[in-house]
Amino acid sequence: MDNQIVERIRIRELVENWAIWRDAGDWDRFRTLWADNGSMMATWKQGTAEEFIQASIDGWNKGVRILHFLGGSSIDVSGNRAISQTKMTITQRAEVEGVLCDVICTGRFYDFLRRDDGEWKLVLRQPIYEMDRLNPVVPGQSPNLDDELLNRFPIGYRHLAYLQTRIGYEVKADMPGIDGPEVQALYLRGRQWLDQRFSQP
Repeated sequence: MDNQIVERIRIRELVENWAIWRDAGDWDRFRTLWADNGSMMATWKQGTAEEFIQASIDGWNKGVRILHFLGGSSIDVSGNRAISQTKMTITQRAEVEGVLCDVICTGRFYDFLRRDDGEWKLVLRQPIYEMDRLNPVVPGQSPNLDDELLNRFPIGYRHLAYLQTRIGYEVKADMPGIDGPEVQALYLRGRQWLDQRFSQP
């Protein structure tokens, strides 16, 4: 089998393990996916991999559940570096203005990866948030949303950000979406990463 195909399969396995192990709370194995200097940019937490893991554990212990479902991948490999884009959905359930709701956010995981000692590791995960919606769990119920808060966030994840803000998280308001300068800057960083322009994205 072509070596590039083998490397793409190994990277896809890492991406799938990330979703399964995080959503299952398998923190010891989840840690093995990250480079020593790995970092995560989520709406609700930005920082090192270990900071993200600890925040995830803290949320898990409080009953916070953020679940992930994966679709197709596009993976570019250049030597010991790679960029992986994977279609995904993020689903989170919580009370929103007194009504139990699910938020479903569609987007892509945009991953910077490096092969260290023969193993692919995640150096940076930056999700791209394309579209979201809010669904009451019980049909017929409808939360009365604060339009000022809702409109504070980009359209790609405004309902997710609304829910996360209401349960106490400080949500980053300038994440990349389906288009615009933020996602174009991310694509540029990805090309530069593959071209060996810098050591840390």
